[in-house]
Amino acid sequence: MKWVVGNWKMHTTAQEAKLLARRLREELYEPELPRRVRVIVCPPFTSLCSVQEALRGSWLQWGAQNCHEELEGAFTGEISVRMLTALGCSAVIVGHSERRRTAGESTERIARKLRRVVQAGLWAILCVGETLAQRRAHRVRAVLTHQLRSALQGLEPQQWESLLIAYEPVWAIGTGQAAELEHIRQAHTLIAELLTQLGAPGHVPILYGGSVTAENAQQILQLPEVDGVLVGSASLDAWQFCTIVRVAALCTSPIPTC
Repeated sequence: MKWVVGNWKMHTTAQEAKLLARRLREELYEPELPRRVRVIVCPPFTSLCSVQEALRGSWLQWGAQNCHEELEGAFTGEISVRMLTALGCSAVIVGHSERRRTAGESTERIARKLRRVVQAGLWAILCVGETLAQRRAHRVRAVLTHQLRSALQGLEPQQWESLLIAYEPVWAIGTGQAAELEHIRQAHTLIAELLTQLGAPGHVPILYGGSVTAENAQQILQLPEVDGVLVGSASLDAWQFCTIVRVAALCTSPIPTC
């Protein structure tokens, strides 16, 4: 099973999101797709109701780009996991580099959010990745170790089952330049080793994110270390996103034909 997650970021009005979700539902009609790939789209909070309406009853799932670490309270402008669950969300992106950088989210707060998500029975998509400066300073291992350890230390055995890791090198996000395949392989192998050290009782899916497109998805998804992709800009283009989903399905075959 491969994963394809679309992060729509701060794009689409409610009406635009509904139209995009409807088109995805109409285009991704092949009956074998749900057996080979799991698809989640993550629109802005204001578009969640529209996406829920458009996708209800289909095999496509929807999630959120963020959440607050408390279930309710005097937190103006925030959204809780309880609210997201009521909207039928199946996943929440946690710790995206844009949240770490622009919203100043600390590793401690990310850990609290992640626990709240998995406690609710939703998929927590934890984003990790190094900056260009950190990569040039040969600090990839140190950065990934810190990000994973701070977020996952002490996770309960059953909570690991609700976890996805998205490796997104910060320098590749939105630049149009994905990481080299060998770098992706090495990073995913390292993450898998770190997860084992942290006590993961089984396999945790590791996705790649960072300028994933219809053109490069095949090369990325056919890597055995890659369990799926977290797609940014290309997820706003129905043709590109559907192409990536179909490529992911082909790469799930016993003998990859992608």
